[in-house]
Amino acid sequence: MNATNKPIIIIENLCKSFDGEAVLNNISFTIREGDLASIIGPSGCGKSTFLRCINCLELMDSGKITIDSVALRREPGQNPDKKTLDTVHKIRSEVGMVFQSYNLFPHKNLIDNIMLAPMVVKGMKKADAHDLALKMLDKVGLRGFASRSPMTLSGGQSQRAAIARALAMNPRVMLYDEPTSALDPELVGEVLQVMKDLDAEGMTQIIVTHEMRFARNASDYIIFMDNGEIVEYEDGDILFEQPKNERTKAFLRNFVGTEVTGR
Repeated sequence: MNATNKPIIIIENLCKSFDGEAVLNNISFTIREGDLASIIGPSGCGKSTFLRCINCLELMDSGKITIDSVALRREPGQNPDKKTLDTVHKIRSEVGMVFQSYNLFPHKNLIDNIMLAPMVVKGMKKADAHDLALKMLDKVGLRGFASRSPMTLSGGQSQRAAIARALAMNPRVMLYDEPTSALDPELVGEVLQVMKDLDAEGMTQIIVTHEMRFARNASDYIIFMDNGEIVEYEDGDILFEQPKNERTKAFLRNFVGTEVTGR
């Protein structure tokens, strides 16, 4: 749900290689504040690496990333200096990240999991962090689970808790790397609903997903990637109904009659 036309994520000429093999090839795109963008594409096409480069879990080889007013630029072969590392830290503070695995601390109850980062990273007082954690749990429908161990939660509950933990850091942007891929089908909907609710509140979100119906119905834009490139970047209905590129058409044919058709 786009609230303004203000660009909040600007990617320019981003490149990334591993062991001399190009994984991301000169990627450029812009996401506006309040947009929900889904990234789709075949396995191994660079989707997860792209997401990890946006929040600097992987440092791009070259290009420029701007998150709100924080900009990181790298030239080919440039070694990261203190200024680069300081900028990386600033970008990470603006971006929340949710992974396939929940990464909750099993020896801490749910509310302590969510309180930890605000207290350690932001120096928040325990009482304030406790109140914040309860609000975040309420936002994802888990307020009544505050004292529960992560070991007692379902996969869907654990992933919602992971989203609450990321939200507790008050990010400007939320990134999700296949957040429902490890869930049983009946649990997928409860996690996707949290993203829809955040979209309604104006949170900027980018989601790597294989949930085609969600991508089509919930996204402001859909990015189709293949071989480390953005092949198409389009409104969801337009991309699914009138794909321009043959690679996009071939990919979407796999879903005709299953997830994509019907709304």
